[in-house]
Amino acid sequence: MKVIIPLAGKGTRLRPHTHLTPKPMMKVAGKPVMSYVLDELKKLGNVEQIIYITGHLKEKVEEFARTEIDVPSVFIEQKIQDGTAGAIALARDYVDQPVLIIFVDTIFDADLSKVKTVDADGIIWVKEVEDYQRFGVVVTDKDGNMTKIVEKPKTPISKRANIGLYYIRNWKLLFEGIDYTLRQPKNQGEYFLTDAFQYMIDKGAKIKVIDVEGWYDAGKIETMLETNQAMLERGRARRPKDVGDSMIIDPVYIEDNVTLRKSKIGPNVSIGSGTVLDGTQVSNSIIGSKTKISKSVLRNSLVGDEVVLEGVHGEVTVGDHSEVHAS
Repeated sequence: MKVIIPLAGKGTRLRPHTHLTPKPMMKVAGKPVMSYVLDELKKLGNVEQIIYITGHLKEKVEEFARTEIDVPSVFIEQKIQDGTAGAIALARDYVDQPVLIIFVDTIFDADLSKVKTVDADGIIWVKEVEDYQRFGVVVTDKDGNMTKIVEKPKTPISKRANIGLYYIRNWKLLFEGIDYTLRQPKNQGEYFLTDAFQYMIDKGAKIKVIDVEGWYDAGKIETMLETNQAMLERGRARRPKDVGDSMIIDPVYIEDNVTLRKSKIGPNVSIGSGTVLDGTQVSNSIIGSKTKISKSVLRNSLVGDEVVLEGVHGEVTVGDHSEVHAS
């Protein structure tokens, strides 16, 4: 089996952080989002090649991917951001067998071993949500096969959201569908991979719909903080042995060489190595490495690497190498 991982997006919803850090390398509970995905591939074990579709900050993505997983890899730059179908089309020359497609805006709990036993033409993984109007939702027949995807429905035709995780056994029909999609007018200014899936279904393909146990969005600041909490609660928590005159409220993830002085940390806080917090309270936040925060009270905040904050109160989003001194 081969794997395609599209990574070309600029991560505009996570700016200013993604000006310097690729979206897949943003950390949640002390670990890059992309690492969670690659860990699942390591467990799967039968991956022959990973095809990365790169773009924004591609050199950083390539360097990270090469060191993170020992699987033969190829990197293809998506120079024109024309949608998900356009991204997957770039991998055509490398796909000669069934393919797993993973979009890394999210962290998922899915049994990928299903790819070894499925007798359908493919699998699309979904998660039932209440705010279905925000997503593309999947409609199924009585046998649990996909019949269509409806983008941001106004009525509850389905609550099973498309999470961006797919296995396609009939890879030839997939690329036939992508070719067809790319010949049509753009859909909302893009070429959607889901339109290629619809083509497959219209040609008689069976795409099995499987629900995931968990789905954690890391594509924007608010949901990244929620995902940080979820990962901490699921076992990623880590606290120092000696907190001195500071207080820790679990769960937290605090890396080595973090200095705490008369501070209150937690719950749901991740702090990178080399950071110093002095006279500061932090909750529901992600703090980068080599950052210095003093006399501050932060909540629901995302603070980058090598930042200096002094006297700051409230919710903040501060990118790398920035300074904020409140009067």
